[in-house]
Amino acid sequence: MTGLISISLTACGQQTSAPTASQETPDAAQRQIAMESDDGERTYKQVCMACHASGVAGAPKTGDAEGWAKLLEEGQATVTAHGWVGVRGMPAKGGRADLALRDFARATAWMARSAGGDWPNPDDAMLAAIRDEEVKRIAELQARP
Repeated sequence: MTGLISISLTACGQQTSAPTASQETPDAAQRQIAMESDDGERTYKQVCMACHASGVAGAPKTGDAEGWAKLLEEGQATVTAHGWVGVRGMPAKGGRADLALRDFARATAWMARSAGGDWPNPDDAMLAAIRDEEVKRIAELQARP
């Protein structure tokens, strides 16, 4: 009976034994490296480009050093947190409810770099700073009449 199951599974593309080294799926560390190699451009293209490429509703344009200058001065944690919560005409999370903060922060850093900034992809410390700014921004918004 085991032989029939093995043949059936093999025919369906299923393996009955452990994969060889060349067949192994990426482990968590390899997946993390692949995620870390994302410099934010992918998320920019999927979520941010619709507004930031053309400057819809006053969005700072990608690559526009003058348009980003004041934002660069505000700092990475502040600008990212304000965008994450929603600011001016921009909806929270760029309008994409399922977007992860790390991806949003990478896209923001990528746009800042495109305009001459030197913002790195966020590490855990930067993500914590962004979360702190997020709490402050929400409190400010709630305190407004």
